[in-house]
Amino acid sequence: MANQNSSDNTIGRRTVLKAAAAAGVLQLGAPFIRKASAAEPVLIGLDNPLTGTYAINGKNELNGCELAIEQINAKGGILGRPAKLLVEDSTSGDAGTAVQKARKLIERDKVSFLVGNINSALALAMAQVAYEKGVIHIVPGGHTDAITGTTCHWNVFRVCNTTQMEANAVAGTLIKDFGKKWYYITPDYAFGHTLQAGMEKAAAALGGTKVGGDLTPLGTTDFSSYLIKAQAAKPDVIIFLVQGDDMLNALKQAVQFGLDKRIHLAGAQQEMEPLEGLSPEARIGTWVFEWYWNQPGVPHVAEFVAAIKKKTGRVPTARTWFGYVSTWTCALAANTAKSLDAVKMAKALQGLKLPPEIALMPNGAFYRAGQNQLIGDLYVGNAQAKGSAPDDLFHVTSVVKGTDVAGTLAETGCKMVWPS
Repeated sequence: MANQNSSDNTIGRRTVLKAAAAAGVLQLGAPFIRKASAAEPVLIGLDNPLTGTYAINGKNELNGCELAIEQINAKGGILGRPAKLLVEDSTSGDAGTAVQKARKLIERDKVSFLVGNINSALALAMAQVAYEKGVIHIVPGGHTDAITGTTCHWNVFRVCNTTQMEANAVAGTLIKDFGKKWYYITPDYAFGHTLQAGMEKAAAALGGTKVGGDLTPLGTTDFSSYLIKAQAAKPDVIIFLVQGDDMLNALKQAVQFGLDKRIHLAGAQQEMEPLEGLSPEARIGTWVFEWYWNQPGVPHVAEFVAAIKKKTGRVPTARTWFGYVSTWTCALAANTAKSLDAVKMAKALQGLKLPPEIALMPNGAFYRAGQNQLIGDLYVGNAQAKGSAPDDLFHVTSVVKGTDVAGTLAETGCKMVWPS
């Protein structure tokens, strides 16, 4: 059963009757039905992991979605109607479950928008369902390039970066500061495959080489055999591309083996969720954050951080921001188009620049027309044991503009086809 996470502000019968009577047009027929219908909530379906390897990431995205719903409704809702969030657990790795839940949300619950998934393979599967049904689909945190690349759809939009953007953002720093020989520890599914390919491509352009690598199953708890092989290859850098609980376990064991004393440990995408679970001595390495809470001087960030801390007791993570932007995108699409027609909303999002209070980045963020990919900033830096506050676990050394690492539209492979 869907978990309904925001209050239903549907106008009650007594309120409508009083308003109609005051206007001298008390009727119980069609006018009453139209009035009630106008206040029916606009439904947004979230199909995302709440269990498994990516559970904590999924819960943080949910926190962002819920805050957005509260703000949207406080500002008049979607087309004057309240927004309501319906939540389904996709699990972290079962595409069949994710697809089943997507169909339920679209066909039975009649959502106007579908949001999800963290797992790239699940996001791709959900995108096919949304395309078949002609429903706007916002992917908050599934990074594999194909989503807004070779398998792009007119109705599918993505908030997080592509894997190639992440790779392009960090490769130069790693080669310049730590060396050209890399060994990869990569999750064995769509996200990992494309992220490693992106890293190899970005490194090769700068003279970098691959000295080895392993594909690891999602949910791996023992990385010792992979770490032993990595050490034997004598790389300059071990590139960790695993995520969620897998990242936590891999880095924890690498430090236990003392690899950090001999080889630089790094990667592309890093997140607050695994860093929070690591001991201070394991919060090391060079990475890319896609959003960070500690951005002094950037308008509206402090208010967003305060709102999430009031709600959860913790600072927001990039995942929180993904969920927040995804949900706000639904409202922006409808209110800009002045319609819930999917084609009209998709057209309205072409090139749409997010308001500063939603973008929460130094250089803003916009949806690239013809690709439906959000282009914002990326934050390159180092994990740290201790910063300016207990939750300050990442030191940003440079802010990279997404426009500088996104490549051309032709390079993405997206060939957008619109309904006739």
